[in-house]
Amino acid sequence: MDLIKTIEETQKRPGAQDFNVGDTVKVFFKIIEGKTERIQVFEGVVLCKKNEGARQTFTVRKISYGVGVERVFPYNSPRIQKVEVVRPGKVRRAKLYYLRDKIGKDSKVKTLVGAKVAAAMAARNAAASEAAKAKEAAAEAAEAPAAE
Repeated sequence: MDLIKTIEETQKRPGAQDFNVGDTVKVFFKIIEGKTERIQVFEGVVLCKKNEGARQTFTVRKISYGVGVERVFPYNSPRIQKVEVVRPGKVRRAKLYYLRDKIGKDSKVKTLVGAKVAAAMAARNAAASEAAKAKEAAAEAAEAPAAE
């Protein structure tokens, strides 16, 4: 079992963002189409977090043109540039699957308010931006010797 845990530790993404279930987040996800790469933003409410370690995933739900769209992201995926918390949510459950049946205003999640919450959210987003910049710089440095 120790061998599996050590392998999973090496696969964890450094600088992974901290967010909770119920938070409204923007996930900056790298899409590769042929030879081109672009960043696609998926904004929605975090419904759940599953598993632990390198296998951890989280589900984000948004309403697009009146249709609910859910997407499952691997927490430690190298394609995730950053996860930015837009609004911290105030929920009392670990899984928010009941939001699938709600419509309109009823499907909203209450927002946490306060100076401490705002400061913590700003610190999280700043750390996420710094990690994304460092990751981008490392990718550019890796490409530079390969191009020469």
